[in-house]
Amino acid sequence: MRDAVEYAKAALCSRDALIRTVIWIAASILAMAFVWLLFDLLRQGYGRIDWSFLTTAPRNAGRDGGIAPILVSTFLIIVVAMVLAGPLGLATALFLSDFARAGGRLARWTGLSLDVLAGTPSIIFGLFGGAFFCVFLGLGFSILSGGMTLACMALPVLIRTIESGLRATPDEWRLGAAALGVSRATMLWRIVIPAAAPSLAAGLMLGIGRAMAETAALMFTSGYVDRMPSSLFDSGRALSVHIYDLTMNVSGGDRNAYASALALIALLIASNSAALWLSDLLFSRRIARS
Repeated sequence: MRDAVEYAKAALCSRDALIRTVIWIAASILAMAFVWLLFDLLRQGYGRIDWSFLTTAPRNAGRDGGIAPILVSTFLIIVVAMVLAGPLGLATALFLSDFARAGGRLARWTGLSLDVLAGTPSIIFGLFGGAFFCVFLGLGFSILSGGMTLACMALPVLIRTIESGLRATPDEWRLGAAALGVSRATMLWRIVIPAAAPSLAAGLMLGIGRAMAETAALMFTSGYVDRMPSSLFDSGRALSVHIYDLTMNVSGGDRNAYASALALIALLIASNSAALWLSDLLFSRRIARS
């Protein structure tokens, strides 16, 4: 009997060691892939990035000059996308988590639509944005068309991420607020939404990341023009489109493409860090006031 128990313990230890080894190998492969990508970008593009590169316009089809108009266009497109997607995503997530009847037909169809949209290729969103925003609404190739198209792309992931955070909020908090006579709107604003702030930040990070990295949808909506945009109704080239154009269409543009890709990675890291800091700040302040 004792031998059988010892054998079982040894088998469990071996299984745990095997699982730990597999997890460590998977995590190491992922970390090494990111390090290799970052090292390659730094090796090829670091020497090209300086203040002049960030503050001047591209010349000679992008082979020379900088990316100042590209950065401005990218920033405006992302702002438009997040300003539209943020409130819509939060409202829809609140509806699914706190207002829709669990298992109801409307909730099920809404969830299914979000899942289908989340897996839809970006080229489809580009065709939709080009036909609806550019042609039907008459906005043409513009930053506004690109931002609205990216908002449609980011919404499914944003809604699902915020919804999971809202559902993770303990029901005891809602019941306690109701027992104290707190209105539903106050309860959502003061308790539930601050508690889901990390999920909201994660959703925004995913949305911003997808918006910054998107190429196909923007080629059909915001266009290729690399001049400084004068308004949201002007055409503008996003950073990802600029990298694609330099790599695929411009002979000798690889060096600036690597530098632009390095700038894109730096922007992604900066935006993610800012979103995490804002999430922690909002969460601590809301909880302290409550």
